[in-house]
Amino acid sequence: MIWRSVAELRQAVAAWHRDGLRVALVPTMGALHEGHLALVRRGFALADRVIASVFVNPTQFGPTEDFSAYPRREAEDSAMLAEVGAHGLYMPTADEMYPAGFSTTITVGGVSEGLCGAARPGHFAGVATVVAKLLLQARPDVALFGQKDYQQLQVIRRMVRDLDLGVQIEGVPTVREADGLAMSSRNAYLTPSERAIAPGLYRTLTAMAGRLSAGAAADEQEAWGREQLQSSGFSAVDYLELRDADSLQRLDRLDRPGRLLVAARLGRARLIDNVAVVTK
Repeated sequence: MIWRSVAELRQAVAAWHRDGLRVALVPTMGALHEGHLALVRRGFALADRVIASVFVNPTQFGPTEDFSAYPRREAEDSAMLAEVGAHGLYMPTADEMYPAGFSTTITVGGVSEGLCGAARPGHFAGVATVVAKLLLQARPDVALFGQKDYQQLQVIRRMVRDLDLGVQIEGVPTVREADGLAMSSRNAYLTPSERAIAPGLYRTLTAMAGRLSAGAAADEQEAWGREQLQSSGFSAVDYLELRDADSLQRLDRLDRPGRLLVAARLGRARLIDNVAVVTK
């Protein structure tokens, strides 16, 4: 079932809730891959009905970013969701999401600062606003997001807590290709030669995580990691930092659960990834 309007979506979800069923929502921007389907499958363990949304959100793209080029595959996405058993797909238009006169923006401080927040000004305000709208439109019991976009996940968790939205936010581990590359819709931008280089991102992170767990200083490992990536063919490293796993405050040395986060550019693609870092 495909819904195009808020009214259609709410009618279906309200009927399920009247029957005492839990509903899970998987928000996406489409161009679905196995990582998205893992969110849907996890949703089946947490709810009786699992629905997905596909909306390429213009407010989270900067003026020089790839909004117009972002892949849009409505028929393929719908077929993939049906194959894994999703109970419905919400595909609103831009006018449905942002009707004439729309003028509200949600800004989440703290966890949105630095990292992608510094590299992509305004990005997380766009994310927070559209996710808040999707949660209020669908009114699910639980919503699922991938840990690959770890800062985004923390922004959404903070927003839901601060605004008392009453939705359980579930972070699902990153799904990877056999060589370790995190699955992403933007991997389609990679040429064959760039695709061969890309797994170095995850290899570098895991090597750094082992050393940080053993007590190495963060600044030394970050410098080493940048050199590794740039020497292997990445054109630029936007950031490579050790942060507190919850607050995303910078850590100089691992003294509590941490997260190592990176964004690096390879050809047309801006690849992000992260790994957990724990003390031994």
